Amino acid sequence: MENSPVLRVGTLAHSEMLTGSHARRRALLARAEEGGLDHVFMADHVSFHTGLGMDGLIQAATAAALAPGLGVYVGVYLLALRHPVPVARQIASLAQSAPGQLILGVGVGGEDRREIEVCGVDPATRGRRTDECLEILRRLLSGKPASFSGEFFALDDALILPAPNPSVPIVIGGRAEAALRRAARWGDGWLGIWSTPQRYAATLARIGELARAAGRTSGPSRNGIQLWAGADDDRDRARQRLGAAMTNMYRIPFERFEKYSPYGTPAEIADFLVPYVEAGCREFNLMVVAENTEAEIDAVTEIRRRLVEGG
Repeated sequence: MENSPVLRVGTLAHSEMLTGSHARRRALLARAEEGGLDHVFMADHVSFHTGLGMDGLIQAATAAALAPGLGVYVGVYLLALRHPVPVARQIASLAQSAPGQLILGVGVGGEDRREIEVCGVDPATRGRRTDECLEILRRLLSGKPASFSGEFFALDDALILPAPNPSVPIVIGGRAEAALRRAARWGDGWLGIWSTPQRYAATLARIGELARAAGRTSGPSRNGIQLWAGADDDRDRARQRLGAAMTNMYRIPFERFEKYSPYGTPAEIADFLVPYVEAGCREFNLMVVAENTEAEIDAVTEIRRRLVEGG
């Protein structure tokens, strides 16, 4: 691609990067950093399906400490399941120890209703709670006293110092109209998932309209997408491996996801992603399934090279 836009490409922070031996963690994160990747990203679940999960901010802190040259992207943090004041403290602390590394994606969740319920949150309120949390979080991260009285939270001159410097980008995930309004009002960007390039472009246009209606001069610019992919020289093997991983994760047949989830060689995956770049996507979070963790990192490295350099 000629005159390629600035792109950021990251790989999933595999469990081996975060919970293995320190030597193994450092080696894998160094492989990602030396390969030129821009960030690693991690999910956030309190108790997903079988009780498994991971705290996105704790994992981001782990990766940031081990790989200071990599960004750490939480995609996405279930903010409505927490109180925004201690979350603001966690973010400020992480930003102080790893300035400029954190990108915070925020979403409402919902794949597992039980996960929301066990946190004492009515799933029907999670969108409104997220909106209140975002407003409070934005105020607190400014370093100024914040007072607030809403449906779920009330604060009187709460203060979190020091304010992150540089500021932490907040990217909003989700496909529903409410999520787009949230991105338009509070987001530095939007993180898409399960979207065709055509829908992606239309969504960015809609967010721009909503942002202008909310009084912003332009729409969020840090826009990305989170995608699963299967990497292997054998397309059938890549599909089989990817399908098994996604079915195990979501408890839904792979065919439901297939049109959004490329598989094949890194070159074929990169070709699949080019239309998203043309639609306005500037950040890719790639959950690549391959023979082993090293192969996954190397596949994302090659995909990034092809997207950034073209060919």
